[in-house]
Amino acid sequence: MNIRYIKYFVAVAENEGFTRAANALYISQPALSQQIKLLEESLGTQLFDRSGRNVRLTDAGEVYLQYVRSAFQKLEEGTRAIHDVENLSRGSLRIAFTPTFTNYLIGPLIAEFYNRYPKINIQVQETSQEKIEKLLLNNDLDIGIAFDDVQSPEIQTMPLLKENLGLVMARHHPLVQQKTLTLNDLNHEKLILLSEKFVTRKQINYYFQENGLQPSIQIEANSISAILEIIRRTSLITILPAEISNQSHDLHSIPLIPKEIQRTAVLIHRKGGRLSAATRAFIKIAEELFKEKSRG
Repeated sequence: MNIRYIKYFVAVAENEGFTRAANALYISQPALSQQIKLLEESLGTQLFDRSGRNVRLTDAGEVYLQYVRSAFQKLEEGTRAIHDVENLSRGSLRIAFTPTFTNYLIGPLIAEFYNRYPKINIQVQETSQEKIEKLLLNNDLDIGIAFDDVQSPEIQTMPLLKENLGLVMARHHPLVQQKTLTLNDLNHEKLILLSEKFVTRKQINYYFQENGLQPSIQIEANSISAILEIIRRTSLITILPAEISNQSHDLHSIPLIPKEIQRTAVLIHRKGGRLSAATRAFIKIAEELFKEKSRG
C-alpha cells in the first residue's frame, strides 16, 4: 500500500473536502480524487461519503483514520528516536507553558537547560493549558508546564511546586505599607485582571464566588506584561503569582487573608509516549530548580 495515498486520505479528512485538501497538498483535485479511490479499492471499502455538499468520513473511514493517526504518531516517534542522541550532543526539545509562568520560571529554566546542553534545538511557546494538552496528545509537543487540573486522562502530571496568588501592585501604591489585605478590603479596590480565557482568571473567579466577593474589575487584558506596565502607571492592582513581584524592584505583593489562592504547578507529558533524552534532561533540571525554589 502506497503511504502517499494514506497521507492524502488524512489530508482530505482533516480539510473536510477534496478541494481544500488538494490546495494544501499542491496537487490537482482530480488527481487527489483518483488516488483516494485507489486507496478505497485496495481496502475494499468506501472511506468518504460524497453524497452531500460536504465530504464526510464513513464509519469505516472514522475507524481507519484513528489507526492511521496512531501509526503516523509511532513513525514520527521512530524518526525522532533515530536522531536522538543519548549524550545530548544533538537533538530537539519542544516546550509549552501557560502564560503566568513566563515572568519568573521559564527564563531561568530555559537558561539553565541551554547552558548545560547548548547543542539542543529548543522550541518554546506560550499558550493555554487546553492547547498544551492538545499538542501533547497530537505528538506536537514534548513537555508542558501547566496546572494540576489536567482534563485528559492520557496526560501524565509531575508535581513541581505550589505557588500562591497575591495582590500585585506598584511600589507607589498606598497599600504597600500593609502586610496583608482582608477580603473585605479587596471589595473596595479597583482591579486589572487577566481575561476569561486564562486558567488563572478562572481560579480567581472561583475564589471571588467562594468568598462572596464583588471587587471592581476596571480592566481585563490578555497579556501579563501589559497588566504589569499598567499597574506601574496607575493605582490599579492585580492578582498574579506573588513571585512575579520579586523580579521587579518597582512591584510589590501582598498576601490575602485569611485564605490565599494556592495552586500546584506541574510538568505534563503524554502517557505512554517515549521521553527523549532531551526531555528527560529538561525534567531533571526542572525538578532541581523547583526544589530549590520550594526550599527558598
